[in-house]
Amino acid sequence: MLAAHRPGGIDGIGLKAVHAGPHFRGAFRVTDRVLDALREFTPAAPLHNPIYLAAIEIFQRLAPEIPLVAVMETGFHRAMPDVAALYGVPGEWRETYGIRRYGFHGASHRYVSERLPELLGRSPRGLRIVSCHLGGSSSVCAIRDGISVDTTMGFSPQSGLENATRHGDLDPFAVLFLMDRLNQSPLQMREELLRSGGLAGLSGIAGGDLRDLETAATPQARLALGVFAYQVRKTIGAYAAALGGLDAVAFTGGIGENSAPLREACCGDLEFLGIRLDPQCNREMAGDRVVSGEDSRVAVAALATNEELVVARETAALLTPLLSRP
Repeated sequence: MLAAHRPGGIDGIGLKAVHAGPHFRGAFRVTDRVLDALREFTPAAPLHNPIYLAAIEIFQRLAPEIPLVAVMETGFHRAMPDVAALYGVPGEWRETYGIRRYGFHGASHRYVSERLPELLGRSPRGLRIVSCHLGGSSSVCAIRDGISVDTTMGFSPQSGLENATRHGDLDPFAVLFLMDRLNQSPLQMREELLRSGGLAGLSGIAGGDLRDLETAATPQARLALGVFAYQVRKTIGAYAAALGGLDAVAFTGGIGENSAPLREACCGDLEFLGIRLDPQCNREMAGDRVVSGEDSRVAVAALATNEELVVARETAALLTPLLSRP
């Protein structure tokens, strides 16, 4: 994302970076320290960090005079309370190595926290939202007063809900057990976890694309969709408890925004929370819209996320004070 400030020129370049550990959660000018942190945490985000490191290196080579800003996906979740963010691990793991729940899809969930109140004509203050970013990579976030208070992804994007080819939550001892049985190295197991699991592993459909699962007629595909919808539905209920109630649920991401059947499955059996979809609105309308019925105590919306806009705004907010100096 390019953040232009003056006519005819580019004052800064913002990139949606992913994981740089505990000291870089937010928007930061790209420095050697930021690059070192991105490299250090690449083993936790091996599909993501290398792409952004490569992009940064390209911009540094092509436009060395333009400041670069890395907007970390973990930034929106940095205010999560310790009760939601901490693992029950030795203190040294947390303090020395940064083992904690970070959360990801931060730009998308931040956008939902701003766009949904606007769509509903309400103030973010006091609004309790569950944001469901569902696509090839999926996560759910509990938001109160516009602030993330819990989210499904933890130390890495490899956790939480099932993703297309990446597993979600998984007992680590299952991994250790298989490494022993199969005599696999950490590198071999990492590759398998990244590319052979998730919805692809459940359905047997290469790539694990939810659209392919929806059109398939196999029992395995239906089971994978059922597992996924169950995870989302269970999380909405859990986050209603974490928030002390629920005012709105948002579905975004490529699948969350566009799949009416998936929204129906995710909201099924949640009438006890006051969630009732309007079948016609859910199936036939387009664009950012409310898809819940008039008798629903909880508003349900489907909307397009805009992560690029969030990156541009955060880049401009960081650079504008520097650019305005005489």
